[in-house]
Amino acid sequence: MTHCPYCALQCGMRLTPGERGVTVEATPSGLCQKGWTAAELLTSADRLTTPLLYGEAVTWDTALDHVAERLAALKREHGADSVAVFGGGGLTNEKAYLLGKFARVALGTSQIDYNGRFCMSSAAAASNRAFGMDRGLPLPIADLADADVVLLAGGNVAETMPPLVRRLPLDGLIVIDPRRTATAKLAALHLQPAPGTDLALALGLLHLVIAEGGVDADYVAARTTGFEAVRTSVTSWWPERVERVTGVPVARMRTAVHMLKNAHKAVILTGRGAEQHAKGTDTVTAFINLALTLGLPGTPGSGYGCVTGQGNGQGGREHGQKADQLPGYRRIDDPAARAHVAGVWGVSPDSLPGAGRSAYELLDALGADGGPKALLLFGSNPVVSAPRSGSVTERLRALDLLVVCDIVMSETAALADVVFPVTQWAEEDGTMTNLEGRVVLRRKALAPPPEVRSDLDVITGLAVRLGHDWDAAPRAVFEELRRASAGGPADYAGLTYERLATDGLHWPCPEISHPGTPRTFLERFATPDGLARFVPVEHRPPAEEPDDDYPVYLTTGRVLAHYQSGAQTRRIAPLMDASPEPFVELHPSLAEHLSIAPGDQVRVTSRRGDTTGVARISDAIRRDTVFMPFHWEGANRLTNPALDPVSRMPEFKVCAVRVERVA
Repeated sequence: MTHCPYCALQCGMRLTPGERGVTVEATPSGLCQKGWTAAELLTSADRLTTPLLYGEAVTWDTALDHVAERLAALKREHGADSVAVFGGGGLTNEKAYLLGKFARVALGTSQIDYNGRFCMSSAAAASNRAFGMDRGLPLPIADLADADVVLLAGGNVAETMPPLVRRLPLDGLIVIDPRRTATAKLAALHLQPAPGTDLALALGLLHLVIAEGGVDADYVAARTTGFEAVRTSVTSWWPERVERVTGVPVARMRTAVHMLKNAHKAVILTGRGAEQHAKGTDTVTAFINLALTLGLPGTPGSGYGCVTGQGNGQGGREHGQKADQLPGYRRIDDPAARAHVAGVWGVSPDSLPGAGRSAYELLDALGADGGPKALLLFGSNPVVSAPRSGSVTERLRALDLLVVCDIVMSETAALADVVFPVTQWAEEDGTMTNLEGRVVLRRKALAPPPEVRSDLDVITGLAVRLGHDWDAAPRAVFEELRRASAGGPADYAGLTYERLATDGLHWPCPEISHPGTPRTFLERFATPDGLARFVPVEHRPPAEEPDDDYPVYLTTGRVLAHYQSGAQTRRIAPLMDASPEPFVELHPSLAEHLSIAPGDQVRVTSRRGDTTGVARISDAIRRDTVFMPFHWEGANRLTNPALDPVSRMPEFKVCAVRVERVA
């Protein structure tokens, strides 16, 4: 058995190779359309099957030698930070761990981050400051099915992870989203705020909970600190004011509060729609404050959680890909953490670099004065997925050396000086950590093409040329990861491949005899005094609001048939049949005002660029908003790179645009 290569559910599947390809069989968790068709990419004609140097096929030794020589030369001439590394939330734990070690030990650079910064970083930052620890779901998925009410802010799981819908109490589901998405259509209650106003809505809901006697006073007194400051901060967010800011009717807010405060068990979840903002950390904090007021976190069957998106979005942010972290979810500026990890790596703590640039800031600095001159990129496609992607593409072109590891010729790989063809999910062993913090074992089901190797082989192949003899075997890397994570917040010390062979185990798991931790915070939070922190926050408008030149909001998201930048799913025929092209969804009244009919080509322009798509007319979208999926190159030319001051998350989910029919 192995696991699906896509989202953070990591649904189990069995693969059977045959003469006509690989047959996929689902486990009881089920699969969505993406999972059922995942094996088609294993035999795709678009597979990369040999290393490329300036577009020409070469041997592995030639490509590795070239890259190592160029990296060494750049370091000698410009210093260690002239070389950067960019990872991905789809890499296994072993790859994420070894990539962080490679950057800090073999290269000595602080310039490493990953595309998960664009996904869960705001929720992670908010959870860390409220609870002292970030695990996307601090409770098992099974608890969602037993909840009376689930509030989902900014998530469309019916399209992004359909099997999860079966675990949701639809008659008690509240969805917050500017669109009437597939998930919102299933919900008992849909709150439809203007883009960028989720924070104001959360403050208004908390105001109503307090005003209507919904505070769990015993819980607040025993398990939290800071409530009075938050109570004071929300007094000005009376319902009518919130309706003016968000557009959500007071009556619907009151209904949501009634459902939440009368539920025996309730869970509040946030997704990218609430998090991908320049105030995303504060928005998530407001929802955590709401959950704490209701007494949910750390209460069996209830809680707050983040719906992690990428396949290893959780594990990817635990073991060193992130600019400010070391393995085990340790902080890179913590002397004790540096000493522990340096001891495992056999280096001096003083030799480890400090924190580097965050993801967008790193991409924006490439090839610029004082910025990195080389980039090694694993498991990411920023030409499609980064905000203000046109500018990011220019920065990639400005590099002295761009090295990309990928399974297909993605839009970013097409710009690279060196491309390494790497294995897919079914062609390698490794571990993944799903959205509930369960570490699962991904097993190799079939051999890769002859000249295709693992990302681990690329990392260790370069490391040995730079003077470091490391083992590329996934099991050996995981054994080292266990030691490096021991004692950290994300403690994997008690996990082994043998223990993970059946259903996996939840971290923290500090020793071999430990059963894992499906539910965290039941007795205390991971703060020094064991209490959760209320944090007062204030709403502010989006970084960019509509005006006369750009009078409409743009929001972006996913569709059922595709995943992330589409580099995989756009090469699978049944998925392209289901969703063949980018589109612009707009309300009938806006379409009439702009003389746009269904099927027309529509140009959408922001202050950063423009793109086109086919018009889809729907009353599921607000009159002041258009929606575009980001699985094709174009949508992120428009998006705003304004950054959250805490998480450094860009504002993907709202910007101002102009919409017009293409003549």
